[in-house]
Amino acid sequence: MGIQHLLSKPEKHYLLERILTVIVGVILCLTVTACGISPRVMAQDRMFLPLSVQFLGEYQLPKTDYKDTPVGGLSAITYDRTINRYYVLSDDRSQKAPARFYTMNINIYGDNPQINSIAIEDVTFLTGADGNQYKAGSIDPEGIALSPRNTLYISSEGATIEKIPPFVAEFQKTGKLISPVELPSRYIPDKDKEKPGRGVQDNRGFEPLTLGITSTLKDDPFRLFTATENALIQDNPRKNPDTDRRVRMLHYVISPIGQPVLVSENLYLIDESPSSQYNGLVELLALEREGYFLSLERTFGLSGFGVKLFQVVNASSTDTSKIETLPADLASLQVRSLEKRLLLDLEDLGIDLDNLEGMTLGPRFPDGSRSLILVSDDNFQKNQINQFLLFRLKNL
Repeated sequence: MGIQHLLSKPEKHYLLERILTVIVGVILCLTVTACGISPRVMAQDRMFLPLSVQFLGEYQLPKTDYKDTPVGGLSAITYDRTINRYYVLSDDRSQKAPARFYTMNINIYGDNPQINSIAIEDVTFLTGADGNQYKAGSIDPEGIALSPRNTLYISSEGATIEKIPPFVAEFQKTGKLISPVELPSRYIPDKDKEKPGRGVQDNRGFEPLTLGITSTLKDDPFRLFTATENALIQDNPRKNPDTDRRVRMLHYVISPIGQPVLVSENLYLIDESPSSQYNGLVELLALEREGYFLSLERTFGLSGFGVKLFQVVNASSTDTSKIETLPADLASLQVRSLEKRLLLDLEDLGIDLDNLEGMTLGPRFPDGSRSLILVSDDNFQKNQINQFLLFRLKNL
């Protein structure tokens, strides 16, 4: 005998309402909490763009010389859509050949897009404002980005042991220095100490560099973002792996009048990687929607290189520009970092990864999605490769 036969009609209606209420409540609970996901997490989810990334293929550029320079150490790449060419920076410290970048034609075509060939078309040597090439051991080039005014911004990472200063500067496309970007003093290593008490760590300075461009007009303002590869010396005085993950990202506004203006600095937290000997932020890429970025984190351990691609959003992160030294307990100052979400762990691709350090958006595909290219720094080693990886980025 069913339960409905034991109840009066009003009681049946009441019971049905209660059952429906419970069912709706359970559904809402599952929707809101998603098996334990809080409403705060859902709010964080809404911060991010619905990006998806698809791996399309790999291309290995054979080791070669071009105009008496060894093609290698490819640590950064930027796309010039006006001529459909790429400028690829070598991190040679003017030791194997003068500091330089290459102009490359990366041919991408086919129904299933692939990098079919890469042709090196030119090499441009970097020079100071006096027109002289950089001397050996005087520069450590790591980041490059093309500006709307048809100039290039290039960063020198900084190697304190070799006394190579960190800098970010604007260059003509001929390679000649125009002017440096003023850096906060807390990024400059102490010069009078063998063991600096502040500044960028040795060979862990300004590797990521990107421009935020919302207009194609050369006289419109644009933004420059750069970051350290690992924490500043003063932010990690005890060389703790946990505090070494605290990276500072600088945000400048650049306009036709006056010098670049630093408007904010924000904290970026690198993912933990206990099994790796080394872990760092190697690239940032500003997306066309203001406040959104892609970031590239690279690890190195006994199993080789690991690389992760993240989406990053600046949503109510703390401006740390007035904080000379980050405390051990960030909560004591209520410091909030940039929000980020994993897009792709490249170890899941099932290919051998090299020392991937550079990243740029390329041309759009016929379906409207955007090409994304990553490039590796082979450290001029015989057992490493010049690796180019091609991806499709959707919903940008």
